[in-house]
Amino acid sequence: MNQKTLIGLAVAAVAAILIAVVLNHSNQPRSESGGEAPAAYLVPELKDHVNDVDKVVITGAESKPVATLTRGANGWSIAEKNGFAADTGKLREFILKLADAKLLEQKTSSKDKYAMLGVEDVSGKDAKSVEVELGGLAKPVKLVIGNSNQHGGTFVRRAGEAESWLASGSLAPDRKTENWLRKDLADIAATRVSSVEITRPDGKAVHLAKAAEGDANFKLADVPKGREAGSDYTINGPASALAGLKFEDAVPAKDAPPAEKPLKARFATFDGLVVEVTAWDKDGKDYAQLSASEDEKTATAYADAEQAKAKEADAAKAADAKSADAKSADTNPADAKPADAKTETAAADPAKDRAAKLAAVRKEVDDLNARFKDWTFVLAPYKYAAINKSPDDFLKPLEDKNAAKKGGADAKKAPAKKAKSS
Repeated sequence: MNQKTLIGLAVAAVAAILIAVVLNHSNQPRSESGGEAPAAYLVPELKDHVNDVDKVVITGAESKPVATLTRGANGWSIAEKNGFAADTGKLREFILKLADAKLLEQKTSSKDKYAMLGVEDVSGKDAKSVEVELGGLAKPVKLVIGNSNQHGGTFVRRAGEAESWLASGSLAPDRKTENWLRKDLADIAATRVSSVEITRPDGKAVHLAKAAEGDANFKLADVPKGREAGSDYTINGPASALAGLKFEDAVPAKDAPPAEKPLKARFATFDGLVVEVTAWDKDGKDYAQLSASEDEKTATAYADAEQAKAKEADAAKAADAKSADAKSADTNPADAKPADAKTETAAADPAKDRAAKLAAVRKEVDDLNARFKDWTFVLAPYKYAAINKSPDDFLKPLEDKNAAKKGGADAKKAPAKKAKSS
């Protein structure tokens, strides 16, 4: 490599370094006047004080409230939903994003340009911005949150200030009130369910049940003469309706009463929990009211049965341990345990054990009713469909059975083919 080539490469390297420095400098936060913006937090009052926040108000166009979330003695609730519980996980995630957000680049201070970034005042009819107010901090915080930047970050403006900024993070809050609700309603596994009874508005009923807790499938009761029960998949379906049950929206029960002739479903578990559902559809939405109770007789019988199983298992363990000790004593006398050594059983105190099991069911009933009482819920269509079944839905179609008979009859009538001679 000659000297001329080396000089050329050195000049190119220096030029590349200079270009990189210029580009890096141009990407630093700048104001419209060309000065560098401070690397500061968007909400410095929030850093290390996330747990002090006791109120979050989200406001949309025309200054209409989206959600007023307040923290009280029973946790966070939403004023616009008559005090229904808020999704605290979602709310905390949003507050933490605000706490971590940093100012990346100063933007326009001109009101005429606010709309381009979505940081205009929310009082306007066509405002695309969202105002967020935080209470409980050393001083009130109010932000106008605008559009997301295609290269990352969110355009924001502190309410009352002219300057707008590009801040780090995805800061836009959810604009639907119902999406701030805590939507988990119940979670009762199908394996725990012993029976499901469905009564349709026309009075027709379906009864599905398991004979024992370990049974793999439910059985359809009262199969009509001349008909056959459908597939296990079909018959097992309704029992999963309460598993992972969430709602889409909640309305005070007084504002959304049941239809005159609603659909009803009763779910009973092996350990004595009963959940009753009253459901109906209206204006394209599926509504339901729920209530929980205890079947004391079933709960007691289940507790006694579980206790008996525990005693049997403990007795077997004790026998195994005694046998092992005897063998050990025969081979290694020094390792033998005292003859009066006792094994503590799982059901050493039957009364206490039974009381604990029954108390667990009663607590579950109370917890569920605390969620259910005085509310009507909008269910996801697939959850409503799981119980919106007629007796015929659980039977094999007649045409299939008739087709099978016809096929069998035709096979009998068909003459046997004679083998061709070669």
